[in-house]
Amino acid sequence: MTGAMALTWPVVAAVLFGAMLHAGWNVLVKSSTDKALDTALIHLLGSVIAIPLVALVGWPPASAWPWLAASLVIHVAYYTALAGAYQHGDLGLTYPLMRGTAPLLVALSATVTLGETLSPLAWIGVLAVSAGVLTLGLSKQAFEAPKAVRFALVNAVIIAVYTVVDALGVRASGQALQYVATLFMLDGWPFALIVFFRRGGGVLPYARKRWPLALVGAAASLGSYGIALWAMTQAPVATVAALRETSVLFAVLLGVWLLKEVFTPRRVVGTLAIVVGVMALRLG
Repeated sequence: MTGAMALTWPVVAAVLFGAMLHAGWNVLVKSSTDKALDTALIHLLGSVIAIPLVALVGWPPASAWPWLAASLVIHVAYYTALAGAYQHGDLGLTYPLMRGTAPLLVALSATVTLGETLSPLAWIGVLAVSAGVLTLGLSKQAFEAPKAVRFALVNAVIIAVYTVVDALGVRASGQALQYVATLFMLDGWPFALIVFFRRGGGVLPYARKRWPLALVGAAASLGSYGIALWAMTQAPVATVAALRETSVLFAVLLGVWLLKEVFTPRRVVGTLAIVVGVMALRLG
């Protein structure tokens, strides 16, 4: 790995903890009866939580605002594609497909956009994590839901784009917490308003019932992305992006534990690939 930035064990531990938080709020969505509405509620509450946080830590410097503006536009596309993927396919299919493909795209683009070059061992790590994530998610469902697959693959590209944009933004800012708090404060409203408008009168009864869990999910989402963006100021973006997608592994383990899902041989293979990938990323 070239450059002064390196993936140390404390950064690895922080990103893995962030991945666990990310898995937690996605398991909340997976367990809900209305996945799009739950996603909207979580991100709207995330925006509300971020308001006092911005008041506490302040606005990011002017150098970060062009990246913030670009990220907000890209996130609208992300939420739109996310809703489309969840509408046409299972979370268990679409989520790993989105998250497993994105790190490869980030790694390929980071060389050009960020001037970061990965070692051969780090590349093996990125490939192993991506392969493991895809193995956990892909099944015969992929052939039965081509629309969901298309939405998920489009969203993988969008995820890669906003990851690089936010990495550039947080580095320009120099203050990860300021950048993340401002992003979350502004980010949750567009998708939430679109979903609420489509749902009409059913929103308030559902929100009253789900808001305590959604609030936990919102805090987990903010914490997860905040840790990831801070890590991108300490280590190469591609390695952090790949490590963050171990959230899919945590989601599977939580699904087995809380939702009584079966830990199949395919999931064992995917899990082993992710563990190998994490070790290669650290050693690379």
